[in-house]
Amino acid sequence: MPARNIYHDAVVRALTADGWTITHDPLTLSFGGKDLFVDLGAERAALAAEKEGRRIAVEIQHLLGRSLVRSLEEAVGQYRIYRAVLEEREPGRLLYMAVTDRVSGELLAEQFGQFVVERLRLRIMVFDEHQQRVVRWTG
Repeated sequence: MPARNIYHDAVVRALTADGWTITHDPLTLSFGGKDLFVDLGAERAALAAEKEGRRIAVEIQHLLGRSLVRSLEEAVGQYRIYRAVLEEREPGRLLYMAVTDRVSGELLAEQFGQFVVERLRLRIMVFDEHQQRVVRWTG
């Protein structure tokens, strides 16, 4: 099992404060004899107008490498693999990449970052690591 991301606890608290229940820590996906570990699985209880609750998987990315672009390349590759396996194994669960508001405001707000997010249809959960709260959901 992989080591936890440095923002793991902050994201758990942010999701909980946003009304999510953590159901998997980590969420294990098995396919073709390989096990993958998405950082978190979570559910939100159904509202009266919904037939069933919402289910998500959250992969936390810190993007703290020497090169933000290289870190994003690796994070996007991981995201796309997880998304493909989730679509096969748990088609009702949506995958989100969790990033700090700093990363969102810098790299993802730039033309290159916006292009990557839009073209690859990434779902992003932006969180404030200090206040441990969700800032916004995109995608």
